[in-house]
Amino acid sequence: MTRVAAIDCGTNSIRLLVADVHPVTGELVDLDRRMTIVRLGQGVDRTGRLAPEALERTFAACRDYAAIIKEHGAERLRFVATSASRDAENRDEFVRGVIDILGVEPEVISGDQEAEFSFTGATKELAEHDHFPKPYLVVDIGGGSTEFVVGEEHVRAARSVDVGCVRMTERHLVRDGVVCDPPSAEQIAAMRADIEAALDLAEETVPLREARTLVGLAGSVTTVSAIAQELPEYDSTRIHHSRITRERVREITDWLLHSTHAERAAVPSMHPGRVDVIAAGALVLLAIMERIGAQEVVVSEHDILDGIAFKVAEAAEEQGHGG
Repeated sequence: MTRVAAIDCGTNSIRLLVADVHPVTGELVDLDRRMTIVRLGQGVDRTGRLAPEALERTFAACRDYAAIIKEHGAERLRFVATSASRDAENRDEFVRGVIDILGVEPEVISGDQEAEFSFTGATKELAEHDHFPKPYLVVDIGGGSTEFVVGEEHVRAARSVDVGCVRMTERHLVRDGVVCDPPSAEQIAAMRADIEAALDLAEETVPLREARTLVGLAGSVTTVSAIAQELPEYDSTRIHHSRITRERVREITDWLLHSTHAERAAVPSMHPGRVDVIAAGALVLLAIMERIGAQEVVVSEHDILDGIAFKVAEAAEEQGHGG
């Protein structure tokens, strides 16, 4: 077994996975998996810069993760940074801070690379079961962007578009710095139009409608699953590989769009950091399901983090043989 660590730093959250990876079977055994909401992308869509307070929240999480990685004795670490740090003018400041704390340079990856990692992480297990027919469409709804990947064993086509739960919330549901609770019909319609335009873009390069299994990743999708199951608390074992019908996603999205902050915060499985942005994330999921005619979505807790961990272990194995 190779012990590796993977960090995925997105627009809304930063996540850590420390795992043992079997070099032959590729089996991945979690030792520690955690997520911290840091809102690194706070205001990036508007200002083009990472805010000082957002950077400090992210660096604080990095310091916590450094201690966990050391405690587990992970042999290798890979740090991948996605949408917010791709877009920011002052991303060098972010890179320097991460190197100081963790000793590795964050790889600011392209949307296509992000999609490839997500696909690998999400589908490696599904391929072992006949009841998840191929091709898969893996949809990773992040804070700043959404990745669409179609493939069988490997990626056939991928596209990243600038539609995510934080970006849509900030662009359409905020007035004078405050999230509208609930938003107006006009705000919802404008957000939906933005999402539909992004789906048009995705369809230019990714055959979305060819998919026979829709796989949904990331916090917006897993939270919708937790709400659908009426879980008394967030339970990843119940969420992983759960299936939610399009009708249920529609009901939940409608409720989220017309609820108040207090009503959403009262949902026992809701992470406090998602209360303001979950309605936008759910609407992205619903729009995708309606566009491709998917009757259900298969929810995966395994995503870009798992894909990064597999790649780190593969590199370690190759280097071992090379040495």
